[in-house]
Amino acid sequence: MSNDPLLQPYQLKHLTLRNRIMMTSHEPAYPEDGMPKDRYRAYHVERAKGGVAMTMTAGSAAVSKDSPPVFNNLLVWKDEVVPWMKDLTDAVHEQGAAVMIQLTHLGRRTRWDKANWLPVVSPSHKREAAHRAFPKKMEDWDIERIIKDYADAAERMKAGGMDGIELQAYGHLMDQFWSPLTNKLDGPYGGSIDNRLRFTFDVLTEIRKRVGPDFIVGVRYTGDEDLEGGLTKEDGLSISKRLKDSGMVDFLNVIRGHIDTDAGLTDVIPIQGMANSPYLDFAGEIRAATDFPTFHAAKIPDVATARHAIASGKVDMVGMTRAHITDPHIVRKIIEKREDEIRPCVGANYCLDRIYQGGSAYCIHNAATGRELSMPQIIEAAETRKKVVIVGSGPAGMEAARVAGERGHEVVVYEAAPNPGGQIRLTAQNERRREMISIIEWRMAECTRLGVSFHFNTWAEADTIVAENPDVVIIATGGMPDTEVLSKGNDLVVSTWDIISGDVKPGANVLVYDDAGDHAGLQAAELIAKSGAKVEIMTPDRSFAPEVMAMNLVPYMRSMQKLDTTFTVTYRLEAVEKQGNQLIAHVGSDYGGVVKQRIVDQIVVNHGTIPLDDIYFDLKPGSSNHGEMSHDDLLAGKPQSVVRNPDGTYQLFRIGDAVSARNTHAAIYDALRLLKDV
Repeated sequence: MSNDPLLQPYQLKHLTLRNRIMMTSHEPAYPEDGMPKDRYRAYHVERAKGGVAMTMTAGSAAVSKDSPPVFNNLLVWKDEVVPWMKDLTDAVHEQGAAVMIQLTHLGRRTRWDKANWLPVVSPSHKREAAHRAFPKKMEDWDIERIIKDYADAAERMKAGGMDGIELQAYGHLMDQFWSPLTNKLDGPYGGSIDNRLRFTFDVLTEIRKRVGPDFIVGVRYTGDEDLEGGLTKEDGLSISKRLKDSGMVDFLNVIRGHIDTDAGLTDVIPIQGMANSPYLDFAGEIRAATDFPTFHAAKIPDVATARHAIASGKVDMVGMTRAHITDPHIVRKIIEKREDEIRPCVGANYCLDRIYQGGSAYCIHNAATGRELSMPQIIEAAETRKKVVIVGSGPAGMEAARVAGERGHEVVVYEAAPNPGGQIRLTAQNERRREMISIIEWRMAECTRLGVSFHFNTWAEADTIVAENPDVVIIATGGMPDTEVLSKGNDLVVSTWDIISGDVKPGANVLVYDDAGDHAGLQAAELIAKSGAKVEIMTPDRSFAPEVMAMNLVPYMRSMQKLDTTFTVTYRLEAVEKQGNQLIAHVGSDYGGVVKQRIVDQIVVNHGTIPLDDIYFDLKPGSSNHGEMSHDDLLAGKPQSVVRNPDGTYQLFRIGDAVSARNTHAAIYDALRLLKDV
């Protein structure tokens, strides 16, 4: 028996949870036709294999037809979900983990032009800023119908073998009834707090009629909206006690804040650069006030903090949800005394930002997550040992080295810089993005463990690589900023990298032209603005920084709006000319008919990168495949089979930004799916 607080079992009613770590309800947007099919099941089974005590499926599984998901959620109002759910629960149970599901009606947190084009409903006509639909103020028959829908869905989940359900009450219909900001009904469901809670207790009563007293039912809810005029901490404590005293609830899963705006959502689910575990003490207050099973998750990325959460008695179960998206085997590594091998969550929030833009959740630096059917979380050793030489130690090169090392190959890495990291080392100079360096540090530690050889401060030439007698050569040299975007005056501009690195000092009146829309543009603009300069960010797009996405945008906006930064969309920088000590920026528009000028003293361009690929082309003639990568082999998960030059002595491939400007996840995915079959 371990003395580790995290590894102690927990008894929740009749259910014994094997340890104190869980994945809280979340929707990675993997359903197919609203059902948890093979991909969805494989994702949760992998975490169960990794030792988590409980995984909660389906953040926001929809109980009603007029609660259409705005991204790809489970549709538990359909009877056909039951056998799919049974397959999932059986598979998770086989691995020793419990599994529950979160049920909800979104209320106003959706749109009327989704699915069946039914009106959005809420206890008032007040629109939610994030989704912008004006809701219908609910009638009595809406309330009756939705109460029944909740009970029907709960009954389906019990039939599907779930260990329990959780009702969602933050930002969704249930707490839209709770909050005085969003409930404008008259009695019996509006007015006093008793009336505003009536809908919840009517739902719980009907659910209990269907599932009985033994089935586990909990509520994930806001204990404090932290919003003027909204639910207060005192309200939250009162609601917590009422939920416990109802006798119909088995656990409380506590959050703090509101999610009706991008800024509010980002505070509830903090990203990199924001404080870790910001609401753990608050959850502990709820636990102390109620003496009732209490769960909590909000940026608890590391084992030490999770251990403290349990050891201090603040919570009974600690959620490490994004951490398990990054590393599904956290618990197994704790048990095996390998905590230093846990792949760290860096809070980049690539996972959540993607789903809010209609994509699937992917981890920025674990490309196997969400691809469990085709990508391995654990790399198997190769049958034949090869020599793999890699040029470049950015994210692509480091992942290639790690995976090749896990395969058992002899791996040699050449890097021109004194340290690994590439563009990640550059972006991590920003205080807000400093956690990104863990992507490299973890891989460096893994490569050291695996015996990978590194040659830093070494500019690799083709002869150097050929002299290694490699079987496989991987070019992961990345790229350099592309500022050749103007019809005139390209020599008068500087790159975002120049500013971020400190090689060029900020001017006093600066135009940042962002035609890439990624972090580099905003990082440079913020750094310049903090120097006291006047800054305008201009983009030809209809919104700026689309590659940064919603939640990552929030901290930048909070900073730069205070610094009086100007944001200009739909205008294109076309040319620059020098006039004395000033620069004249000639500005047009893709929409036509517009000619403008800006007079500034510095112009910074963000337009992606151009591959550093000279060594690739130098090595290409001597390779057996002439650098060709078979897409058919790659997508089928087979070793590369192209032979264009029978006299070639090595296979040659390039990955990451050495191919084209993309992002960190793409670079790591390139490396994983190629090297896993080498």
